[in-house]
Amino acid sequence: MNIEGILSYARSLMQRVISPGSLAIDGTVGNGHDTLFLAELVGEKGHVFGFDIQDQAILQTKELLEKNSVAERVTLFQRGHERLEESVPVKYHGKISGAMFNLGYLPGGDKSIVTKPDTTIAAINQLLDMLVKGGILGLVIYPGHEEGAYERDLLLEYAKNLDQTKVHVLQYGFINQKNNPPFLLAFEKK
Repeated sequence: MNIEGILSYARSLMQRVISPGSLAIDGTVGNGHDTLFLAELVGEKGHVFGFDIQDQAILQTKELLEKNSVAERVTLFQRGHERLEESVPVKYHGKISGAMFNLGYLPGGDKSIVTKPDTTIAAINQLLDMLVKGGILGLVIYPGHEEGAYERDLLLEYAKNLDQTKVHVLQYGFINQKNNPPFLLAFEKK
């Protein structure tokens, strides 16, 4: 397929804005794959801040980072992404180049523990202040379950009402796939 998939496109956006020495955020570390990807992008002189509320996600991510010899590039927080601003040192506010979120539930984990639109919107608001000009937040939304559909609806309404003089918002997704496929919302700070 010549059209990039959702996760691939989200990563290609990160590659445009994150370079060695950059700062990045993984707002939902999950199994650690995006955290590892970001750690590789920022290189030895950059840093990634990762967030997840589940102990299982933090442990799996830590193990993956250690296995790939990049653990020293990442600070993991076992707390919700709505606490970004208080968790990331103030000296880095306004200097974050990119951020990734995969919403929904932890793959292979407890499906009753899901991201919530109110905490996600709080995190987006904080990140829009913390990003550098031109920085991007990629938010992959999974509306294939009841909570995900609810989150989708509120996030789309929120994103449509953001001031276009301050942020560009892109929606990227396939419209002819069955079962409510995931899609990307990308926020670029102006």
